[in-house]
Amino acid sequence: MQKSYNSEKRTKKLVQQGGFTLLEMLVVLVIIGLVASLVGPQLLGRVDSSRVTAADTQIRMLKGALDTLRLDVGRYPTAEEGLGLLMRQPSDERTQRKWQGPYLAESVPPDPWGNPYQYKPRNSTNIILYSFGADGKIDGEGIDADVGFLDSKAK
Repeated sequence: MQKSYNSEKRTKKLVQQGGFTLLEMLVVLVIIGLVASLVGPQLLGRVDSSRVTAADTQIRMLKGALDTLRLDVGRYPTAEEGLGLLMRQPSDERTQRKWQGPYLAESVPPDPWGNPYQYKPRNSTNIILYSFGADGKIDGEGIDADVGFLDSKAK
C-alpha cells in the first residue's frame, strides 16, 4: 500500500502544477510591448547615427588611399578616372609607371545607405569627397546631412 500512496501523491502534485493562465500571459505580453515601445525608437536612432559614423570613417579611409595615390602619382584622380583609379591602373603610360596600387584591399564600397560616394577633384592638392547622407540628396539636416570633405560651392 505504500507504493500506491506515493503514486497518488505524485499524481496530485502533477495536477496541481499547472501552466500559466491566459491572463498571466496577456500581462507579460503587455509589459513586453511597453518595454519595446520605449526602447525601440532609441535603438533605431542609434542605427541612423552609427551609419553617419560609418560613412565618416569610410570617407577618411578613402581620403587616406587618395592621399597615398597622390604621393605616388603626383596628382589626385581626374573626374573621369574617379575613385576607380584606386583599384585599377590608369591608361596613361606615364601615370602607369608611378602607380603602385591597388590602394584599397577591396573595391570602393558604397556609402552605408547603398549610394556611391561623390568625388570631384578641385585642383592638384584639394578634392571633394562626400556622401549625400540618408536621403541620397544634396544638403539636408541631421542624418540627411552630407558627410565628408566638401565645399558647398563645388556641388
